[in-house]
Amino acid sequence: MGADGPIGVAMGLDAAWSSIPHPVIVVTSDGVVRAVSTSTHSVLPSAIPGSDLDDVAPPWLAQAHRRLVQRLGTPDADDAAASGSLHGKRFEARPTVLDGQIAWWLVEDAGRELWDTKQALTREQARTSFLGEASAVLMATLNVDRCMSATVHLAVRHLADAASVVAPVTGNRLPVVCGDRGAVEQRTVEADPSDVPGLSEALRGFPPVPSRWLDPAALPEWLVPSTFDGPVGSVLITPLPGLGVPAGALVLLRRASEPVFGEDDELSARLFAARAGAALSTAGLYAEQSAITRTLMRDLVPPQLRRLHGFELAGGYRASEDHQIVGGDFYDVHPGATPEDDTLVVLGDVCGKGLEAAVLTGKIRNTLQALAPLAQDHGGVLRLLNSALLSADHTRFATLVLASVARRDGQVVLRLTSAGHCAPLIVRSDGRVEEADTRGQLVGVLEQIQARTFETVLAPGETCVLYTDGVTEAWGGPLGTDMFGEQRLAAALEECAGMPAEAVVERIMMLTTQWVRRREHDDIAVVAITAPRRTHLSAVDGHTAGRYTA
Repeated sequence: MGADGPIGVAMGLDAAWSSIPHPVIVVTSDGVVRAVSTSTHSVLPSAIPGSDLDDVAPPWLAQAHRRLVQRLGTPDADDAAASGSLHGKRFEARPTVLDGQIAWWLVEDAGRELWDTKQALTREQARTSFLGEASAVLMATLNVDRCMSATVHLAVRHLADAASVVAPVTGNRLPVVCGDRGAVEQRTVEADPSDVPGLSEALRGFPPVPSRWLDPAALPEWLVPSTFDGPVGSVLITPLPGLGVPAGALVLLRRASEPVFGEDDELSARLFAARAGAALSTAGLYAEQSAITRTLMRDLVPPQLRRLHGFELAGGYRASEDHQIVGGDFYDVHPGATPEDDTLVVLGDVCGKGLEAAVLTGKIRNTLQALAPLAQDHGGVLRLLNSALLSADHTRFATLVLASVARRDGQVVLRLTSAGHCAPLIVRSDGRVEEADTRGQLVGVLEQIQARTFETVLAPGETCVLYTDGVTEAWGGPLGTDMFGEQRLAAALEECAGMPAEAVVERIMMLTTQWVRRREHDDIAVVAITAPRRTHLSAVDGHTAGRYTA
């Protein structure tokens, strides 16, 4: 045949091998040297095409070649590298199986160390990138369920074919979130974690059991996602360390067709588990604190108001910050036993705003609830409240107004007492707005407190408005440089003559909100007490709902 036939092709391949700038020797399955690179002569000077490998190579390389030939086509063929000495230097031979022959690449120890270092650096860079992503994703939520799901998603993307997060035991039940490349499933199972080797220890925060000690056959079905398509080949279980107490356990699964978990995988899993455990613990702590806060706040939120004993009550409240639901302004109602008995309505303003003011608000409201039976004696109520605040460990004070409302002889009788607070405004049926003639000292500062009580009667359709200075001292307007002021409030109330209590409150809250817009403002609270029109009674349906604005 000519040079373009099989012989020419073979010669071209031999020339290609000889030009490789690295020591490599190509040997047939029966041990004959087929080709060598030029650089091979520096370590195997006798190796030329056609020579016998046993004659030109050291015994360790010739033996490695024979072993590999015997294992061709088996899984063990992937791990056939050999190492030994050549001219006083340490070399490693790495095989590449070709069609009918094997290429042995000779790597000097120094080169191998550099290769291993580069590989280790690449792995570490990938692991650092993964852990950075994990931290960002896990810390983006304070919801426990979403945090568990995110942990599973991240583990499946970077560490395993499937994963499960097992939360600590609740009663005799285990919360579990598991998933693979498909959907994530949430489960609650009745199981004993000690039945799964390594799981009980992980939930108690013990060091992880090496994956090679865990038997995939011992894994229960509730730890395997329902969409997992393949037998489990290896299992890795590691604890999720929390803030002082374990946050759960992470279970990683690989298919039988994939490499088993190694030491590098276990290191990555432990580093990831540390971040996931901290995130889960933080989310759990936040959930617990939120539940406690909701329970405590339940008694601090202004109550819903309704019609009582033949008169209407309505209230509106807006905290100084949009993200808060309580502050320093408050109102409360303590109904009388009968229409003739005094119903005590209280509206007040604690110095300051935010949570600290809300705490003192709660103390004042609880004290006033205990003093409600003394509603006929406003002076006595204020003196006892003042004494209680002076004995408490705080430096804040409060202003408030007391209103006792009763239905007597077909009329709504009203007694008002201010303690350092804005005097209530009364909207008469003809639109006139009167200021109640009551003055007094604020509570929680002086040992003795004095106040003057004002009495009046509300005719049908007339309303008494109690409000905090968050209304009149609200800065706003077109340029944000004007206070709402008492005159604007009085003018707005003139337009509310004859309105139900709820409509009056709605009007004042709307105007104040429009005035301040999104600017910083103080807490705002408004309460309206209305003697309903006689023709309006049947339309009220027995109740006037209070309104609460967060």
